[in-house]
Amino acid sequence: MPEPVSPSTYAYLLLSTSLFVVWLILYGVRPDLRRPTLRISLGTMPLGLTEPLFVPAYWNPPTLLDLARRTGFDLESLLFSFAIGGIVFAAYDALGATAPAGSVRAERHDPRHRYHLAAVVAAPAVFLVLLAVTPLNPIYAAALGLGVGFFATLYCRPDLWAKMLASAGLFLALYFVVFAAFNLAFPGYVVAVWNLPALSGVVVAGVPLEELIFAFTFGLYWSSVYEHLAWKRSRPVASPAPVATPTEAA
Repeated sequence: MPEPVSPSTYAYLLLSTSLFVVWLILYGVRPDLRRPTLRISLGTMPLGLTEPLFVPAYWNPPTLLDLARRTGFDLESLLFSFAIGGIVFAAYDALGATAPAGSVRAERHDPRHRYHLAAVVAAPAVFLVLLAVTPLNPIYAAALGLGVGFFATLYCRPDLWAKMLASAGLFLALYFVVFAAFNLAFPGYVVAVWNLPALSGVVVAGVPLEELIFAFTFGLYWSSVYEHLAWKRSRPVASPAPVATPTEAA
């Protein structure tokens, strides 16, 4: 007979699905952002393929078909990456009634934009270099890479500072709430799955400090990727003019 499936097998899937539900809400409330949100999410999804770099150095989660522990890869990480990419991109504009519409292509010859390509690739480049030449845990290498990517982007696109900082705060708050609720559903999961001896060991309401650092730095960097690549900046969305009633028209 097959072995019974532990509820913890679905824990990571539930966490990823919860974030995907948030993605669906943002996708639904801002139809004008749907296309870029989907494009950013699809572009973020391949980050889930980096999971072998984190398993088991950072954590070792039970997954569907036990893929993570057998191969390092898993399906949940693809859903997770898809969801957080779109959330970080869309949250600021959805809540602030703005959209990445204004073009900055005329500014491409500004001296700051000589480093445009370097700013775009800074985060993954620093992450890979740190993994290759230092004994840092991958989560710290990722956070440092994202931080460098943020400052590099800020140098080229200082006009994006408000969106980057606000998006980082929004995603940190959302991620913390979702993760804290997740801990209530699966008590003891963090201790069993995260490699806490290799980390700081600090947990906030059951959430490893490293998860919060990742959420904040990911929001700092990834929230600007679309605008940086598409040469756009966020502008207020014009509200439609009120429709006059027959009485008012008369």
